[in-house]
Amino acid sequence: MPRMTFVLPNGQQKSVDAPEGNSVLEIAHHNNVDLEGACEGGLACSTCHCVVAPEWYGKLSPASEDEEDMLDLAFGLTATSRLGCQIVMNKDLDGLVVTIPSATRNMMVDKKK
Repeated sequence: MPRMTFVLPNGQQKSVDAPEGNSVLEIAHHNNVDLEGACEGGLACSTCHCVVAPEWYGKLSPASEDEEDMLDLAFGLTATSRLGCQIVMNKDLDGLVVTIPSATRNMMVDKKK
C-alpha cells in the first residue's frame, strides 16, 4: 500500500498508509490529521489547501480550472499549493509529502455569527 507524509503546522511529520483511490483529504481524516475540508471534498472551498513538496508537485495531475479558482482563496498560497480533495492517491505517489498550512480561510462560515 502506498504511504504518504503530512508535515503538520508545528513541523512534526506523520507518515500514514495512503490507500489508492483515496484523496489526501480522506487520508487526513482517517488518520486524525487536522485538514478541515469544510465542503467535504465538493470543490467549493479552500479549507483542504495543502502545500505539496516541490519534488512531488510535477507528479500530480494538473489542477482543474475550478481547483485553481478555489486555490485563489486559500490562505498562504504557494507555487506548489493544491487542494487535498483533488489529490487522489495512486502507486506513483507512494511517498508523497504535503505540508498542512498553519491557517485556513473558510468562506463557507456564516458571517452573521
